[in-house]
Amino acid sequence: MSREIADLKAGVVGTGFIGVVHVDALRRLGVEVKGVVGSTPERAAAKRIAPVYDSYEGLLEDDNVDVVHLTTPNHLHYPQVKQALAAGKHVVCEKPLALSSTETAELVELAEASGLVHCTNFNIRFYPMNQEARARVRSGELGEVWSVHGGYLQDWLATPTDWNWRLEPERAGELRAVGDIGSHWMDLTQWITGKRIVEVFADLAIAIPVRQRPKGEVETFASAAGVEREDAPMATEDIAHILLRFEGGQRGSLVVSQVATGRKNSPRYEVDGSKGALAWDGERHEELWLGRRDTPNEILLRNPALMHSDAARKTHLPVGHAEGFAATFRELYRAVYADVARGGPSAEPEYPTFRDGHVENVLCDAVSLSDRERRWVEVTP
Repeated sequence: MSREIADLKAGVVGTGFIGVVHVDALRRLGVEVKGVVGSTPERAAAKRIAPVYDSYEGLLEDDNVDVVHLTTPNHLHYPQVKQALAAGKHVVCEKPLALSSTETAELVELAEASGLVHCTNFNIRFYPMNQEARARVRSGELGEVWSVHGGYLQDWLATPTDWNWRLEPERAGELRAVGDIGSHWMDLTQWITGKRIVEVFADLAIAIPVRQRPKGEVETFASAAGVEREDAPMATEDIAHILLRFEGGQRGSLVVSQVATGRKNSPRYEVDGSKGALAWDGERHEELWLGRRDTPNEILLRNPALMHSDAARKTHLPVGHAEGFAATFRELYRAVYADVARGGPSAEPEYPTFRDGHVENVLCDAVSLSDRERRWVEVTP
């Protein structure tokens, strides 16, 4: 039986930076957050964002919770997704879906067999100008796509004293910069172009070989000034340069860095085609650059009146009133919860599913192998 989105209820696991963003987006969508689970009940209660469950199991036992949002460290995703599916809950999981492609393949199989809605949280698709870029590429306005290039740059780990659990391979996985933010870029550009990445050549680098790890926990983007520290040798990359080949023969290149001084959160891409080009920068996310050969280039500001209809449906404020990072989560969940309200996944979901999450793990496997063996590596679907 179909329900209304406002009738649905969620539980959020994880109360760090991104868990708080999930809670905020759900409330702005009109979804009640029944409660949250933190690393301890005390830490969750200190955030004062929602009622607190004593345990993850307690959340799963609550029959009022329709959807579980997982914003926990990466190594917990695989067991927690399995528990949620077994409990009959729809699941939204932060990326990566799991630490290995073997685990993600299993989760895809379990989720698709369950009939439950499942989403990997690639929210960057839902910036309105990325929706517009996809519509323009798919409609043929750029002609034949020749090249896709860009990067994802941040500086939040640019000094030896910057620390986060993502620096620990046992919790975050074999790849760090590529797995954390490069995966967003690869998901986004494949979704915009409709072309799968089929081959990679990767060069990874550790810019800071030894960091100063605090002896206590540090929340993402939080200051750790004045705490006691110890030396911690690094095993995961700060920087990646990756050459790409897409399934239609298109070439691509990607630069990923979490030590790019001055770049706070900058996903950027350009798509070059036979009739035109377009480019987007996440630090100027209200703009889409349109490249022309024989007429002036354009800067298209986010404006529903000037956008393709599918893209215009994903934006809600008038031109000149910025919609930002938090709004991408709201619009992603609007699509997810529409399917939950209908009772199950659409034939062609508008949101990234667990299968999209699995694709990124497979890509990361290929990137890692390419760097180790210094060669082109085919990406096995």
